[in-house]
Amino acid sequence: MADGRGLATDRAALLALYDFDAGGFRMLDDITAFASALCNAPIALVSIVEDVRQRFLARTGLDAEETPRDVSFCAHAMLGGDIFVVPDATKHPGFADNQLVTGPPHIRFYAGAPLVASDGEPLGALCVIDSVPRADLTPLQRQGLTVLARQVMAELEARRRDRDIMLRQQLDAAAVADSERMFRTLADTMPQMVWSTLPDGFHDYYNARWYEYTGVPVGSTDGEGWNGMFHPDDQQRAWGRWRHSLKTGEPYEIEYRLRHHSGDYRWTLGRALPIRDAHGAISRWIGTCTDIHEQKLMMEEREMIAHELSHRIKNIFSVIAGLIGLSARQHPQIRDVADDLRDRILALGRAHDFVRPHSAESAPQVGQGHGRLWGILDQIFAPYRNDEGSRILLTGDDPMIDDRSATPLALLFHELATNAAKYGALSVPSGRVHLHIAQAAQAVRIDWREEGGPPVAPSGQEGFGSRLISLSVERQLGGRIMRDWQPDGLRLSLSIPSRSMSRVGERA
Repeated sequence: MADGRGLATDRAALLALYDFDAGGFRMLDDITAFASALCNAPIALVSIVEDVRQRFLARTGLDAEETPRDVSFCAHAMLGGDIFVVPDATKHPGFADNQLVTGPPHIRFYAGAPLVASDGEPLGALCVIDSVPRADLTPLQRQGLTVLARQVMAELEARRRDRDIMLRQQLDAAAVADSERMFRTLADTMPQMVWSTLPDGFHDYYNARWYEYTGVPVGSTDGEGWNGMFHPDDQQRAWGRWRHSLKTGEPYEIEYRLRHHSGDYRWTLGRALPIRDAHGAISRWIGTCTDIHEQKLMMEEREMIAHELSHRIKNIFSVIAGLIGLSARQHPQIRDVADDLRDRILALGRAHDFVRPHSAESAPQVGQGHGRLWGILDQIFAPYRNDEGSRILLTGDDPMIDDRSATPLALLFHELATNAAKYGALSVPSGRVHLHIAQAAQAVRIDWREEGGPPVAPSGQEGFGSRLISLSVERQLGGRIMRDWQPDGLRLSLSIPSRSMSRVGERA
């Protein structure tokens, strides 16, 4: 539309008919909040695409008021006849390098319903955005987004000043009434319980699903009556969270037990977002309640099974270590080998218990680095402390780890510390080891530097411990290892992909 001055002027003239600069889009704010709740998306926008920018008449979950047109997803969505969906923008050839994908708000999923004027001219889109990829909207969400887009256009068309005043008033009244009916009809067809409140938190609306689920008379939970529907043990916590949101304007989110019409209390996820006017003041809250009882029970059952399995695996480590010790006593000639093997088994057991504790007593306490590299190193290096503290000095970053990386990391640092205690810096009282960790976006670099130990030279033949170190780093973690034998001790550098350290890093 911007390939000539005439076309640009025509579009500017068209948009001027709607008088967007006059503001007053409270209804559109309600629509974006409802679209966000309906599609379970953190961001919802009403976007108008101009010549060089797209401006957001209403927005939920985003601070920006406009962005350049050349990065606009809505400029594409408005040209279609149906909802335009991008499941994963990082894999879309047209959007992978878009600054809104590579930078904030880190768009991954996008769905936009076109906003088309009555004369067929595209204006923009009503869109929902998520920072994680999704396959698509559900049929109900598609229908709802289409209905809400029509409601947006009904609101915008009412603003056109070049229409006959009387006709415009009639159309506006009909559109408002129709929009209200559509809004309530859509809310009543949603599987979630939908509610809204005044700015002070007074509940004045619940959809049909709320009354169907709770079985209470219509209007009986208006005002503050809703809190009596919660389990007594959850009421104070829910009130505190709700008052905090009302005071600060922060989104409301909490899990609590809600009384079902059967009389049972079922776990429910409650969420609400504030609707703000043009001056930033909260004009309304819109919220949803979602039954998560079955998912909650399933998670608790899975957690119980996981703890039981972890307990049994921990017992297996102990049994194996005990068998090795028994064999060593019966065959003294293998004692040295057996002791090394038992120590490795015990190191694996400590790593397992660190990331998969089998009980609350065995779990690392808050402040002990649970889920972090320093936490497991603290356990592996515990035997190398003296009255002055640890002889292995840690500096640098503390990257996240998980059950996938804990085992090879435990073996790696157990072997390094054991070798240093037998032959290197830790074999003499004055020796020290400096371990520095540097975390980058793609990889974690670990530098092991020994000093103060006896002169050590490479044997020229790789032993079992060295092969185990290489296996842990290169095979299991997909990293690289470099050794440098200096007169004052071994220097070893490791480079490990971030995705191998933790699944969180892999998703990032």
